[in-house]
Amino acid sequence: MISRVTNRTMMMSAERNLASNKARLAQLQDQASSLKAINVPSDDPTGTANALGVRAQQAANAQYSRNIDNGNGWLSTLDSALSGATTTMRQVRDLTIQASNGSLTPAAKEAIASQLDTLKQQLLSQANTTFMGRNVFAGNSSAGAAFSNDPASGVVYNGTSSSVDRRVADGVSVRVDADGAATFGTGTNSAFALIDTIASDLRAGSDPSANLAAIDTSLNAIITQRTDVGGRLAQIQKAQDANMTQKNALEAQRSGIEDVDLSKAVLDLQLQQTNYQAALAITAKVLPQSLMDFLR
Repeated sequence: MISRVTNRTMMMSAERNLASNKARLAQLQDQASSLKAINVPSDDPTGTANALGVRAQQAANAQYSRNIDNGNGWLSTLDSALSGATTTMRQVRDLTIQASNGSLTPAAKEAIASQLDTLKQQLLSQANTTFMGRNVFAGNSSAGAAFSNDPASGVVYNGTSSSVDRRVADGVSVRVDADGAATFGTGTNSAFALIDTIASDLRAGSDPSANLAAIDTSLNAIITQRTDVGGRLAQIQKAQDANMTQKNALEAQRSGIEDVDLSKAVLDLQLQQTNYQAALAITAKVLPQSLMDFLR
């Protein structure tokens, strides 16, 4: 059976083809002016879904980057505080050795004891170091200071055993604080109580050299913590490099989906304009004349 092709059928087909060409021309004009391959989801539903997935990964990557920057700040602050604490305890050791000289006068011993009092306050300040208002040696404690100096009971630790962590990658977290109790000790076993003991021995006329072993123990605890912080700093910096690499890769992936190459967009637009003009010309010649054309 042969289907009948009427003038109306040919005109409707021509209109559809011209509309399709014109729609494609409009789409290419939008792409060339915006340099975006996808201006509305209907331009490329699959590409839109892929772009949304990449953008979600970029958002997560940006959050990890902020976490890394914050963690780097915590650990750098910790490293600086531990460096200062190491220097302070070494000064305490040097003064203790100096005070062990039996020829020192009571006035000289008092002078050394006063220096030790000053070093204790210096160490206490280092132990109460903060970053963005948070105590770096107190865990998740909300106390105003990691260590408080109580006149009756001495220096008291106000921190908690819970750590402060930062997620730096998918499934990877890094601790960014330090255990104040493990670093400086607590109660009568703290570095602060040790300095008080040395100063008291000097004022009582006793030889403080018996405290050298305890000083070394306290100093080693601080150095151990600093070594651990250094390892975590290296981990953070490695995560930062990986994060930057992933950021660039995701941006390239997003650009490949959403963006268009200007030279290609211009070439496609010119080609489509030529195709549209050709379609108009061919349609005008091919469509049969109507009755109105004969009545003119």
